[in-house]
Amino acid sequence: MNRKQILLPRFAQILGQLGENIKLARKRRKLTTIQVAERAGIDRTTLYHIEKGNPSVSLGAYFNVLRVLGLQDDFLKLAADDTFGRKLQDLELIGKS
Repeated sequence: MNRKQILLPRFAQILGQLGENIKLARKRRKLTTIQVAERAGIDRTTLYHIEKGNPSVSLGAYFNVLRVLGLQDDFLKLAADDTFGRKLQDLELIGKS
């Protein structure tokens, strides 16, 4: 973790929920923080920060924890449904007719 990332409270809450989801997934699998951290190749402190939704933790560390939990395919869902971008594209296409 290099630099503190600043997020608006509502966006920090989203990351906090992600961290909570990761923590619950770990507990459902009955894995300890030590087991997950070792398998993900990160420090236990980093896992603690992930489970708290800390925005300064690298995306790679989040991915490795999801991989350990068997949830790596969830990463592909991020930004997959670009509704806003499609609307912008459709407006542009409508304007060309």
